[in-house]
Amino acid sequence: MVVILLGPPGVGKGTQGARLVDDLGWVRIATGDLLRSARRAGSELGDKAREYMDAGELVPDDLIVALVREHLEKLDPEVGVLFDGFPRTVPQAVSLDAMLPEVSRKVDGVLLFEAPDDVLFKRISGRRSSPEGRVYNVYFDPPKADGVCDVTGSPLVHREDDRPETVERRLEVYQKQTSPLISYYDAAPTRVMRIQGDGDMEEVRGAVREALATELGAGAAGA
Repeated sequence: MVVILLGPPGVGKGTQGARLVDDLGWVRIATGDLLRSARRAGSELGDKAREYMDAGELVPDDLIVALVREHLEKLDPEVGVLFDGFPRTVPQAVSLDAMLPEVSRKVDGVLLFEAPDDVLFKRISGRRSSPEGRVYNVYFDPPKADGVCDVTGSPLVHREDDRPETVERRLEVYQKQTSPLISYYDAAPTRVMRIQGDGDMEEVRGAVREALATELGAGAAGA
């Protein structure tokens, strides 16, 4: 079974994807991880990807799809797959749909995580991180003392990616790239399962499990 995770920055799809991997024993595929792994391995595809990355250019879609295919060919054909962050555009989705039958797979469903923009903005722009990796949110989970870690007293950092102007750009890019992709899957036989991502994490987890069981018949082990 192949399921695609879609959703804007800050909606929590990464967290829910990790839990799905634990619950179902599926394999998560993120193209960023594949590119870094291929570079380290020095494979033919990895060397080609490195040329683009070292030049500061986007890796072409056909090369990314080739890397995905190479990875899928190494997996047990019975294991489920979660695509996280791929495809990002309609051309990538078309290429993926054309490639999957060559490895005896198809896209079975899309988990689309949704939340209001104001919630997403606060979730991302409100993040503050300690040097030790603890993460707070000034809106939803603030530190006891403003600007410092509860445990170590270390100053908290507001990452560049989480600054308001950057968050606005990230959300704009998502809307431009993903709205056509949602329409693409809505028009296809693929099941699009819409999940409200602005609730409690356990509530969202339950909604995901229920959607998979109801729509795709995919049970979740390790409740």
